[in-house]
Amino acid sequence: MTVELQRPATRRMLGTETLLVLGLSLGQSAVYATVSIVAKLTADGPLSKQTAALNTSVSPRPWLDLTYQLLGIVFALLPVLLAVHLLARDPGDPARTLGLDARRPGQDLPRGAGLAALIGLPGLALFWAAAQLGVNATLVPAALPDLWWTVPVLILAAVQNSVLEEVIVVGYLTTRLRQLQWRVGAIVATSALLRGSYHLYQGFGAFLGNVVMGVVFSLFYLRTRRVMPLVVAHTLLDIVAFLGYALLPKEWFDWL
Repeated sequence: MTVELQRPATRRMLGTETLLVLGLSLGQSAVYATVSIVAKLTADGPLSKQTAALNTSVSPRPWLDLTYQLLGIVFALLPVLLAVHLLARDPGDPARTLGLDARRPGQDLPRGAGLAALIGLPGLALFWAAAQLGVNATLVPAALPDLWWTVPVLILAAVQNSVLEEVIVVGYLTTRLRQLQWRVGAIVATSALLRGSYHLYQGFGAFLGNVVMGVVFSLFYLRTRRVMPLVVAHTLLDIVAFLGYALLPKEWFDWL
């Protein structure tokens, strides 16, 4: 006779699981970003004269650089698969629990575009203000060489960032914190502050802008239980930032 042993998930188990998932993903990024901003603040020269570069080249050999870029994208998504796998222990389909499915494209796509506009336009103004005040490092959104695979890789990187951040920091974290019976205000604040903290390496303007974005996205998710519009919005924002910087004249971005 086979005896199936099942242990109900306790609050302690759920809390430990959440910390481990964050420690393997964006919680780890938050720690590194905090160290990075401390290093920038204690280095010679003001913060505004230092650089925060995204999507950087890894190898001078193009084919090897492409391999590293694709591997980085694939492995960065593993925490998402882990989070979805862990949510599968709960009743129901985890993709539907998160709202990470293609059931409602007619709603998700326009909502995502609307959120991108809501966040993106004020975000540009905030970045400009932060640059004028000297509280941001000089941001380089794309530092890849001009090769045939640059644009596809930047688009994939935008999708990867969006899926990772919105699934982990909004969908998964909100789900688990609600199961832990946290108050709504505490859930929104935790998600938003986490989002801001792993952008600290860019400076304090980026931190504040991402905290505001985190509040908006968390409230949207709590209202709709759909993470897909957030993925759409974040993907659009990153594609515009990455491709705009890579393809347009660099002097247009001196204010960053």
